[in-house]
Amino acid sequence: MKYIIVGLGNFGASLAEKLTAKGNEVIGIDNRMNKVDLFKEKISHTICMDATDEFTVSGLPLKDTDIVIIAIGENQGANVMVTALFKNLRVKRLISRAIDPLHEKVLMAIGVDEIVHPEEETAERWAKKLCLTNVVDSFELSDDFSIIEVEIPTRFVGKTIKEIELRSKFNLLALTTIKKTEVTSVVGKTRSEDSVQGVASPNTILNANEILVIYGANKDLQNFTNQ
Repeated sequence: MKYIIVGLGNFGASLAEKLTAKGNEVIGIDNRMNKVDLFKEKISHTICMDATDEFTVSGLPLKDTDIVIIAIGENQGANVMVTALFKNLRVKRLISRAIDPLHEKVLMAIGVDEIVHPEEETAERWAKKLCLTNVVDSFELSDDFSIIEVEIPTRFVGKTIKEIELRSKFNLLALTTIKKTEVTSVVGKTRSEDSVQGVASPNTILNANEILVIYGANKDLQNFTNQ
């Protein structure tokens, strides 16, 4: 996977380092030369540039980039400008950092694909979420083992955990499933509500619109999710 990360503050730099360590190609961008020099040995590529300059940004390999992440946190105005610029350049997938609720609404209006809340979500969690397909959330137990929530692939819907050979073929343990339902309030607003279905067994049937919670080694989790 190829990433562009704009803003090498604590969150952006940490995420760029972790994605690079996982074998991805990452371009880290910042307008501060000291930040670029600091991480040039830890990130695939680092560039010192003004990401609000459309001419400069258009020279980046945007067509070959899978995901662009705007991690600017110190300057809300710059964050919005850069996010809008990359949106206008029609990158494949755009993720931006929200500083407060109002800022989040502005980013949603721009039309970003996902929003990051670094104060609540770690760079490690986002690195895993980006590298593993269909992962909803993750919890790292150690450097090698994690628990993840993953959307059930279409090809597994209607089958039991035993039938998909989760243990024998993928060396993973199913912990539970989570059913997502839409609940409508008295004022007509809808929200998603999670319902944990209890401890999973080999005969647990996997249904559409459910989340499967599994445990295992990170390499086995990546093998399962990226099938």
